[in-house]
Amino acid sequence: MRRVNRHTRIGAIAMAVGCVLVAVSACSATPADETPGEAESEAAAMAASPEDARTMAAAANAFAIDLYSRIKGDSNTFFSPYSVATALTMTWLGARESTAEGMADALHLPVAGATMHARLARDAVASASGALEQSLAASPDEAGYELRTANSLWGQEGYGFLEEFTARLDTYFGAGMRRVDFAGDPLGSRLAINEWAEEETNGRIEDLIPSGGIDTATTLVLSNAVYFKGLWESQFKTDSTRKAVFHGSAGDTEVDMMMQRSSFDYYEDEDLQVVEMPYVGERLSMLVVLPREGLLGGLERVEGGLTVELIDGWLAGMREEEVAVHLPKFEMTWGTTDLSTDLVALGMGDAFRDADFSGMTGQKDLFISGVFHKAFIAVDEEGSEAAAATAVVMKRTSMPMGPEFRADRPFMFMIRDDVTGAILFMGRVVAPSA
Repeated sequence: MRRVNRHTRIGAIAMAVGCVLVAVSACSATPADETPGEAESEAAAMAASPEDARTMAAAANAFAIDLYSRIKGDSNTFFSPYSVATALTMTWLGARESTAEGMADALHLPVAGATMHARLARDAVASASGALEQSLAASPDEAGYELRTANSLWGQEGYGFLEEFTARLDTYFGAGMRRVDFAGDPLGSRLAINEWAEEETNGRIEDLIPSGGIDTATTLVLSNAVYFKGLWESQFKTDSTRKAVFHGSAGDTEVDMMMQRSSFDYYEDEDLQVVEMPYVGERLSMLVVLPREGLLGGLERVEGGLTVELIDGWLAGMREEEVAVHLPKFEMTWGTTDLSTDLVALGMGDAFRDADFSGMTGQKDLFISGVFHKAFIAVDEEGSEAAAATAVVMKRTSMPMGPEFRADRPFMFMIRDDVTGAILFMGRVVAPSA
């Protein structure tokens, strides 16, 4: 059966990934004062089990559902939780104390307590994330679909970043440091990062960081880009596409509705229907979840109860059946959106205020000022194209200073009696003269 073969293959891939992951459960017991050399050698000697790989995947999925529940709103939404999580995990590697704890909790990283401050614990998560990223990479010639990711660091010229931090990101994420002059040329720096994101996503993500997202206080930007293009294993025929009415939350609209009858993995219950549509290569697929017509609460009800366990239950209950699938063609660009408020609500508050990112510079001099995300998707008869990029923007913490009052523009003034409060004179100055 196709489903058994495909998921058996995916299981084998997960086991292969697991064999190169660092054992997170073992690392949590490593003393925090262990020397880097000892930690690295022990990490290299420990291989994670397939269960460790599944634990990492479950953590990423839990973060995806948490963030989805925050950002979905009432309109079309599309984002890459993988891209957001990767950029934030790179940032977490430089976090310490309560900042690190809050970020780890929000990201559901499999680390806990004070032991996560040990070097080995950080390397375990970095190694796991890097190994997952490498396993996902695929080219059309080899896999039948294209999936690539890229990471980069953009640091202020002359600013001192710890070699341990930059080396870790280079080793595990391939994120080399690129020096720019945020202080002297914030516009040029922003354009350079946006150009990188555009190139890494085949031109699909433009203007990732909006105007004002970077200023002279910006010191570091950690960025991730993801690009995917795949063909349906069972393609829709263009001559089967018809105009049809889509009953949206804002009213009925006419759409191009694709249709095909083929064998798919399918699940249904009294509330919903789920169909899994694989892409060529049978590693990636689109899971479409459709609430039953007339379901009280509709999509919002399904979303409100969404959990990792529920999705796993749908997948476990699927059977291969001949299904008539009607799916609208659609294309959307979502963002650029600053996810800061949502991430604070998920427990990352310290990262945006009173932050401790001393693992980056050796000082508590940086905080996250914005997490910008933008995503694109197009679905048609042949397949799907999707792209996303994330930029974590970090600024320097400034010393508290009093306000500046610079009367270098037109102003008004009064001369008043402080005892009675009477205004004795009143005027305005628009062109001072000697």
